Amino acid sequence: MKRCAAAAALLLAGSAFFLTGMTKTVRRDVVISGVEVGGMPCEAAERAVREAIAPQKIPFALDTPCGRLLPAVVYTDNVSALVRSAGRGMRAEARVRRFWPDAEEFIERACRMNTCAPVDADVRFSRGGFLYVPERFGTSCDYARSLQTALAAFARGEEHAALVTRPWAPAVTVRDLKARTQKLASFTTRFDASKRARVHNIALSCERVAGTTLGPGERFSFNATVGERTEANGFLEATVIYDGRFTAGVGGGVCQTSTTLMGAAIAAGLTIAESHPHSLSVGYVAPSLDAMVSKYSDLQFVNPYPFPVYLAGETSGGTVTFTVYGKPDGRRYVAESRVLLRIPPPAAQVLEGKEARVVRAPKDGMVSESYVAVYDAAGKLLSRRRLRRDRYAPVRGIYEAPPSDAPAPSPPEGDQPSSAARGG
Repeated sequence: MKRCAAAAALLLAGSAFFLTGMTKTVRRDVVISGVEVGGMPCEAAERAVREAIAPQKIPFALDTPCGRLLPAVVYTDNVSALVRSAGRGMRAEARVRRFWPDAEEFIERACRMNTCAPVDADVRFSRGGFLYVPERFGTSCDYARSLQTALAAFARGEEHAALVTRPWAPAVTVRDLKARTQKLASFTTRFDASKRARVHNIALSCERVAGTTLGPGERFSFNATVGERTEANGFLEATVIYDGRFTAGVGGGVCQTSTTLMGAAIAAGLTIAESHPHSLSVGYVAPSLDAMVSKYSDLQFVNPYPFPVYLAGETSGGTVTFTVYGKPDGRRYVAESRVLLRIPPPAAQVLEGKEARVVRAPKDGMVSESYVAVYDAAGKLLSRRRLRRDRYAPVRGIYEAPPSDAPAPSPPEGDQPSSAARGG
């Protein structure tokens, strides 16, 4: 019982001491940071001094491209120590210190918020041509320099610092894309604009090729791109070459489209992988430079460049033109035609008719070859390779003559059939 009584006495004594300490007043004539706190309760004195030194609590902000960010700054002072230890008549100045405990994490978050990857320019190609989508610059953040700069400004007592950022350039610009989409070559052939079905077939097949993009190493197939030459697929009946003679067939004229496309492909340096001659020579290109297409014969070529190439096409005023775009390699590609042998037609057939006229003009056959010659920018021949060796059949003339045995008329000078191969 005596021990419990003693413990209780000590506890009461301690409580009395604590309460005395809490209600302690400042000694007389004490001035801290210009505030006369002598005789004031310590807590009241601390509040008064802290109000007086509040301007010393310098704020801090980080300026970024996304706006001003405010870190969690911690402020400390020595007001309590000065008030409670002040001797009578003491004059003192309170000091405020600021701390930035999460500076590294704060700068890292700010960098993430203000890092924006650039957007490369893009090009879109269609039948209407090229559409260039401009590039956009991004922003990168230098974490190490940002942290160093911010901490240094904070230590000097400054109110703000700036995040260190730099423009982040895109890898591809519109200028780059325009350098990769220059005209490499174009090729044009003419046709009789009065033959509406043939014109329709040429225009339709040209439209289906136009707007094609070939990636590096990609192979182009005319048949796969244009589709089967049927009425269901939109084609009309026109003159075609079939089995060494001219006849009507759905899709007549399409071979002029494929031939014109091959001419542009050769001039652009594309690699011809498959092409076939007509059984009869045609009048819109030189021998061995035609490209007959049918259900069983295709025109195919490959893009040999490490960049895309683009195929544009149009028909206008009795012409069909294909243009190939890409990045020039500084070389010139030339298609060459050589006639090795001419084969005269057999004797003309004369039929009895009401008047003298040419039913079908005679035409020489021939053996011919085509080559692709490659020249450098200075015009020096780098290579020449044979593309094809072909044999075209002659065409027997057919005339009508009246019973009077009048001499058959001579064929018109320069008369050449303008129809294409089977399917074109």
